[in-house]
Amino acid sequence: MAENAVARRGVSISLACRAFGVSEACYRYSPLLSDENEQIADLLVGLTEARKTWGFGLCFLHLRNVKGHPWNHKRVYRIYCELELNLRIKPRKRLKRDKPDALAVPEAPNVTWSMDFMADRLGDGRAFRLLNVLDDFNREGLGIEVDFSLPAESENGSAKVCHGSGGIVLLRAE
Repeated sequence: MAENAVARRGVSISLACRAFGVSEACYRYSPLLSDENEQIADLLVGLTEARKTWGFGLCFLHLRNVKGHPWNHKRVYRIYCELELNLRIKPRKRLKRDKPDALAVPEAPNVTWSMDFMADRLGDGRAFRLLNVLDDFNREGLGIEVDFSLPAESENGSAKVCHGSGGIVLLRAE
């Protein structure tokens, strides 16, 4: 706007800059390196087309160390971003886990039982564990063993206690 006022109205540069709130240094500034910027852009486009997996870092190092250009990284990066050459950040590949098979529903009681440990804390902070034994057919609780110290070996003892209610075919421990 200050340039238009100076060119069309014949106003002095200092008056036009004061009127529009622009410093005289900004009025007189003209970028000197646009030809070099075009050269940098052409080299970057050529590099990224030739080597699609190269990001900014490898492109800049190639221009600096192999080609011998003295441009600094901030200038090259600005042009690299203006050209929208940024590589997509690839997300990490996740391991695909197999889905477990659906649990078979038993046809009669005392065919399949499930055993599982649970843990909780009392109000005073002491921890306790529970071993639950369930019948999968009717979800009946066949036995619960509760103790402050319940090791994994107690599964065998609980199974023997519950075994008196009938002969089981399958015992599932989770």
